[in-house]
Amino acid sequence: MNAIDLVATNLGKRDDTPNQELAIEIIRTKRTDWIKELVTYVYDKDKNIQSDCIKVLYEIGERGSGDLIAPYCEDFGKLLDSKNNRLVWGAMTALDTITAHHPAGVYALLSTILRALDRGSVIATDHCVGILAKLSGFPEYADVTFPLLMEQLKRCPPKQLPMYAEKSIVVIHTRNKETFINLIQSRIPEMDKESQRTRLHKVMKKVKDK
Repeated sequence: MNAIDLVATNLGKRDDTPNQELAIEIIRTKRTDWIKELVTYVYDKDKNIQSDCIKVLYEIGERGSGDLIAPYCEDFGKLLDSKNNRLVWGAMTALDTITAHHPAGVYALLSTILRALDRGSVIATDHCVGILAKLSGFPEYADVTFPLLMEQLKRCPPKQLPMYAEKSIVVIHTRNKETFINLIQSRIPEMDKESQRTRLHKVMKKVKDK
């Protein structure tokens, strides 16, 4: 049996459960041949098949096995230019999960990632911030990616800021903490919910205690 036979569309299912189950099975069995097969089908003419395949692939990454899909970093990069928004944010999600495993490959796609960010969905933006945060943890990329990360924190909608700030904590250190804290403090008045302000104050406390 081929992997494509097990995706939701080909099983006559209208939910993502079969795709999630397939991702779990691939992780369990380390079926890298199935991963390769699914990557070829993200270019299928049937958008439902495309959607199923990208779902399985990023589910593998989100379930802690980003190393299994990391060899297809360039393929995910190509999908960022797709006219199918489902593929764009799905590919961005996949790239977010493999950044720690293949930072050089993801960094090489930075211009493509930023281009997709400018026209992407909220989900794509969320994962782009995750990518920038992870890349900023590598000294060889931080000089480029940290300012880009701060720019996202500066201009993102207020409701997204607490999550983005939390994603950024791991790359804040002595040399950049003042910049980070000043930015967060400047945006706290924009928060319309006490829960948002509380989360941001917790972030700042963690950073100050570093």
